[in-house]
Amino acid sequence: MKLTKTTVESIPFPATGSAIHYDDELPGFGVRIWSSKKRSYFAQGRVKGEGKQRRITIGQHGELIKNSKNEVVSLTAEIARKLAMGFIASFNDGTDPFEEKKLAKKKALTLHDVAADYCKNRRTKKGGALTAKTVRDIERHIKSNFGDWADKPIIKITSENCRDRFEKISKRSPAQANQAFRILRALINYSSDEENPRLNPVSTLSKKGLWNQNKAKSGAIPLEKIGFVWNMLQDHRTNPALLPTAQTGADIVLFFLLTGCRWSEAAELTWDLINLNASKWSIPDPKNHNPVILPLPKATHAMLTDRSNSATNNYVFTGRIEGQHIKEARGTMAEVSKLAGLHLTPHDLRRTFIAIGIKLKIEMWKLKLLTYHISKGDVTLDHYTEITNLTYLSGEIEQISAWIVEQGKIAAADNVVPINKAA
Repeated sequence: MKLTKTTVESIPFPATGSAIHYDDELPGFGVRIWSSKKRSYFAQGRVKGEGKQRRITIGQHGELIKNSKNEVVSLTAEIARKLAMGFIASFNDGTDPFEEKKLAKKKALTLHDVAADYCKNRRTKKGGALTAKTVRDIERHIKSNFGDWADKPIIKITSENCRDRFEKISKRSPAQANQAFRILRALINYSSDEENPRLNPVSTLSKKGLWNQNKAKSGAIPLEKIGFVWNMLQDHRTNPALLPTAQTGADIVLFFLLTGCRWSEAAELTWDLINLNASKWSIPDPKNHNPVILPLPKATHAMLTDRSNSATNNYVFTGRIEGQHIKEARGTMAEVSKLAGLHLTPHDLRRTFIAIGIKLKIEMWKLKLLTYHISKGDVTLDHYTEITNLTYLSGEIEQISAWIVEQGKIAAADNVVPINKAA
């Protein structure tokens, strides 16, 4: 039959699946009728010189589209026929409209689209999903450093754009500039066509030698002030005059100091990963993606027991918003910094933990394991050491925590508050 608005609407829907009906006047033009009460127009043919049979969907009967005059109209058989003639002519000329349509869609992909797909579908080398922290970093940079690029087709980001934006961010924070553009580089590589890979515009930063040199960080609490920090944390976590958020901040900083863990490993810690009776805790997805069981120092038990008794959700360190974990501990870290006499971050407490271990003459390979800072190429750790269940290092972590507690007693006995020389 000749496909018209009337004939198409008169074709009955099949009970299941779909049925194809071709137009008698234009070979290659047809409509597919679905049991789901949909009608889709299509054009098909063989690409000249390639022999490939292609079928390209034009659209659904009745859907709103824009015509050549940019007017919004309802798709009918008559309009679909004219569009099909164009596709069929392309087949005959050796052009594959299917590939052109796919390329046009790819060219329209925005930075935001690619980032969303990357966060959802990108897999690590071990096949796992991206960590929550990685996703947060990507979303933060897309919103802040690349906010005006978010709805821009990613293919239109140029080397000049990258160079100018990198230099602008570097003036504010060299480290953040590096992180932002490493993320952008990964997103552009992810969106690149494997058959026709695009030269990544971020590569101009390497060619021009523009990457910022990150200075090695060495911040840590001076060992002679550990006792004062410990006593402050004990006071804050049990002080009824403080808000619960301040007490939680003190608790998590205490946990950092006693375990040497990373921020995300403590902040995202849930109760099912803690076994107080066995004095151990687990990190299911650490930075290197290898699950690990760690010894839990007894000095954390009282704090964890108190938190367990008042727990309102499955997170050990709850946040301000119901059902979420803690996001930051700025107030507590400000107090730690004041006592230490220098600006410190939660990550500096890892360095403090290691510094204490070194003072106590604990072997470095054990400290690396306790902080789960394992580098590739370390033959001893890679091949001859148990790195999954580290509870055999409970003696070493108890040695560190006992020293910290003892420093608190000494500081309390001296009854002296350290002076911040920088103040």
